[in-house]
Amino acid sequence: MERISIDDVDPEPYDDELHSDRRDLGDALGAAHVAVVRYALGPGERLSGAVHAHADQEELFVVLEGTATFETGDGEITVDEDEAIRFAPGEFQSGWNDANGRLVVLALGAPRGSDDVRVTRIPVLDDRTVACPECDHDHMRIADGSGLVCPDCGATTTVE
Repeated sequence: MERISIDDVDPEPYDDELHSDRRDLGDALGAAHVAVVRYALGPGERLSGAVHAHADQEELFVVLEGTATFETGDGEITVDEDEAIRFAPGEFQSGWNDANGRLVVLALGAPRGSDDVRVTRIPVLDDRTVACPECDHDHMRIADGSGLVCPDCGATTTVE
């Protein structure tokens, strides 16, 4: 058994411009099969920097405080306090705090180790569309920190 206090887990944002309070509870608990992250977001802060899908992971978001807005294939969806939303593997989404108050979200992903992440648009880069430069496939797989690879033809490109 492992037990932690969320306040004892140091915030580790991917990017300070996206979110300032992201705490990886899965790491702190030593979770092997599920990712668990707590986000506390101010107005305009995001859960992720891009509309993305995990081809190998389902994601659940539980709104503990405030209202989350998600961009999905079905348009924008709001998820209020004490509500949850699930995205199946391969479903594109991106969430953020579109309200004036604080947003606190618990994000869960299973299996824990997602290594096939696809992007279609990057909102923090002026809503730039991400498509294959060779075959025009409508989304790319993240290959490393700045590289993308087409899941259809294997062409590569970078994000600047």
